[in-house]
Amino acid sequence: MKKKFRAIKVNPPKFQLSQTPFLLMVLPVVFFMLMPLVYIFNHAFKPFDELIEYPPRFFVRRPTLANVTELFQTATTTGIPVSRYLFNSIVITVIVVFLSIFLSTITGFALSKLKFHIKGAISQVNTLAMMFVGTAVIIPRYIIIEQLGFIDNFFVHIIPVIAIPVGLFLVKQFIDQIPNELIEAAKIDGASNFTIYMKIILPLIKPAIATIAILSFQTVWNNADISATYINSDSLKTFAYYMATLSSSSNVVAGQGMSAVASLIMFLPNLIIFIFLQGKVMNTMVHSGIK
Repeated sequence: MKKKFRAIKVNPPKFQLSQTPFLLMVLPVVFFMLMPLVYIFNHAFKPFDELIEYPPRFFVRRPTLANVTELFQTATTTGIPVSRYLFNSIVITVIVVFLSIFLSTITGFALSKLKFHIKGAISQVNTLAMMFVGTAVIIPRYIIIEQLGFIDNFFVHIIPVIAIPVGLFLVKQFIDQIPNELIEAAKIDGASNFTIYMKIILPLIKPAIATIAILSFQTVWNNADISATYINSDSLKTFAYYMATLSSSSNVVAGQGMSAVASLIMFLPNLIIFIFLQGKVMNTMVHSGIK
């Protein structure tokens, strides 16, 4: 008598009974991973006496919005309103995410499906670029930006961060899974390379696009170093930089409440984006060969 085996999908769209043993194994891990998230929310709404209490308590006993009020009241007393910093961050983030997705996907398509002479060299350069962390290239990056005239310029927030070597690698690996016969059939029907990119490639690599969106968003939204290093005008600085200077611009102890709210504000967009896109990220890792 033959036995029938059913394969378990890596990321099934719905809950399946076959997943129950795995859920029971990961629930303790989930509990410990959720503790920092719960702490961030609790810490932001603690009154001042609970913030400085020793030993510190995990859960807030008397929630208050005083920290939020204090944060925005402090912002309105500065020369540049907090709305300006927030506007800068939103505009920069939208532009960088869009350009990062476009450059990574169209370059990944070219490296995966098109034929040209320096194709191998570009792939090797991208692989080499993944080996360097940002700290290792601070000095050469500053020299290049200065030579381009981007010091104290709005574009300095955009140009250095639109290229994501890891994103290009993931996209290329994902596009490699698309059959070449599909591309050849589109060419026979008279489709140009750009039409193939728009009509065939992009719809098939939505998980990879979601992954790039998360990577680029986190890179630019949480980045305060560019404003601190290359920007002199306060009107060009970002919300992340403003939040990072809250504690130093006021009394460290008295500014604990504002810092807690600032941390929550900076954290929430990352959490929301990851919740909605995490399924596509897992699919990308499977197709790219990263385990």
